[in-house]
Amino acid sequence: MELLQGLSFLERGIAAGLMIGLIAPVVGAFLLVRRMTIISEGLSQVTLTGIATGVLMNQTMVWTEGINPLYTGFFFALIGSLVVERLRTVYKHFQELAIPVILSAGLGMSAILISSSGVSNTEWFNFLFGSIITVSAGDLLFIFIAGAAGLMILGLFYKEWLSISFDAEFAYTTGISVKWMNFLFAVLIALVISMSISVVGVLLVGALVTLPVASSLQLANSFRQVILYGILFGEGAVILGVIGSYYLNIATGGMIVVTGIILLFAAAGMKKVIHRCKRKSYLARLKEASS
Repeated sequence: MELLQGLSFLERGIAAGLMIGLIAPVVGAFLLVRRMTIISEGLSQVTLTGIATGVLMNQTMVWTEGINPLYTGFFFALIGSLVVERLRTVYKHFQELAIPVILSAGLGMSAILISSSGVSNTEWFNFLFGSIITVSAGDLLFIFIAGAAGLMILGLFYKEWLSISFDAEFAYTTGISVKWMNFLFAVLIALVISMSISVVGVLLVGALVTLPVASSLQLANSFRQVILYGILFGEGAVILGVIGSYYLNIATGGMIVVTGIILLFAAAGMKKVIHRCKRKSYLARLKEASS
């Protein structure tokens, strides 16, 4: 803890961003295969409800004074992800209803709790759009612990989640406990969402999950490449975004997202260049063979 406290706020922001940029695209790749990338938007609102609850608890309860709102944010995100999974089983033929329901609930409760908190608009702005200045040593410790736990879960159950994501029925017939794997995946999503809030903010956390994956799809030829390229794009967006937000004095989350969009357009342009080069090479070989 003393080591983390000795870091400057910029170093803490970059360290937190590097961990988030590593794990968020991996989760985004699995969400993409499951066609559930929008879940990050819904759970981010539920996480905001948890953060607002933590702020209110600090203000009104003596025994909870000093608790990090990110902890309550993670708890609410976990409950929200489990509720989404439950709603998806209830509405089997209308599974897309689960996310709007949880999104609406999160927004409504957040509005009530934020209006009751009495906290300054500046602090809520940091929660909504992220700020490297507000990443404390305690936040960084939580991000490292959550990130390490997430990476460990990913390493242990990568094959099972891969099988479930592509064909849940086949995974069930091979003996994989789909319900247990879905629960662990819900824990992983909650970890990623809650640990990303302090850097990119509630409103933009979904972009960090989806944009790197969207960029990697332009160049990848396999699921493994989607993950690897996604990590590279995610880390690039985070590092450039954090440094840019520091020197330009603008919202960290916004800068990271704009950088991610620029990288997405760059990847799309690179794909066109590669396609044209391959086409020219193919036509040249074809011409040589016919002559």
